[in-house]
Amino acid sequence: MITLKNIVKKYITKSGPLTAVDQVSLTINKGEIFGIIGYSGAGKSTLIRLLNGLEQPTDGEVIVNDLRFSHIKGKELREARQKVSMIFQHFNLLWSRTVEDNIAFPLEIAGVPKAQRDARVKELISLVGLDGRGSAYPSQLSGGQKQRVGIARALANSPEVLLCDEATSALDPETTDAILDLLVDINERLGLTIVLITHEMHVIQKICNRVAVMEAGKVVEAGEVLQVFRNPQAPITKRFVSQLTGTEDTNATFATIRAHYPTGQLIKLVFVGERTEEPVISRLVKQYDVSVSVVHGNISQTKSGPYGTLVVHIDGDAKNIEQSLAFLRNVDVQTEVMS
Repeated sequence: MITLKNIVKKYITKSGPLTAVDQVSLTINKGEIFGIIGYSGAGKSTLIRLLNGLEQPTDGEVIVNDLRFSHIKGKELREARQKVSMIFQHFNLLWSRTVEDNIAFPLEIAGVPKAQRDARVKELISLVGLDGRGSAYPSQLSGGQKQRVGIARALANSPEVLLCDEATSALDPETTDAILDLLVDINERLGLTIVLITHEMHVIQKICNRVAVMEAGKVVEAGEVLQVFRNPQAPITKRFVSQLTGTEDTNATFATIRAHYPTGQLIKLVFVGERTEEPVISRLVKQYDVSVSVVHGNISQTKSGPYGTLVVHIDGDAKNIEQSLAFLRNVDVQTEVMS
């Protein structure tokens, strides 16, 4: 569906050349929800603009549906871009137009007859859950409703790819979840390929099949979301994952914990899938003569299944502790000795 081959994007600035995207290669499969995460300045927004031809790469190839977006121009590019739509953080609605007119706008530009436009707009209003709001103006809508209009407008020309540029960053958590649920519904109903960029790991966790982590213009890590959660490699990925699982501040508590538990070991355990529901700790305590105290615990639900983290203090005979750790590894629980 989408292939990026050694993409480089450089800009000329007053202080010299700036490399916004640096040797990025990715493959995004048809019908999947693919996330690109990174902090400000990572190159995410530039990368997504390369996907729909708003920017041309300095080097490399962008291929969407067998079309080389990086090598077409003019009318051919404009026609190709009709199959790649985009929604934005700040909605980008036409404030003097109603909901219906906003959704109809790309159809007008495409020269679709009015009767056909009206039928398509009615269909899209229902799809995004805005029945009864067609005559409203953007100023009369909530943030979530405005984003629903933006999604409906992006779907007007029946695209094959939907690009989401920080589409939930301006919304509160409850509204964010509602918009993410809508995107999943659209993905499943229409078989639409969705590429979203974000700096929020919650967005990746909730709806993405796979994720690429960007830093300083490079993709530093990529893979299945559950696998990345389970075994993050790059320091920035570990930071994102720790923010979501709640273990980010655990290190700051170690000194206090050690004051209460001068012996034994602090262990971080990672449970994936069915393991999150199994009584592994109770089995460990029964089989080995050790005491276990829970310091911190969290379970996150990803699209591919649950992911749980548990920080525990294990105390007892050194041999028993070692046997306990071996037991955990044998039952496919990832362990990390923290101190």
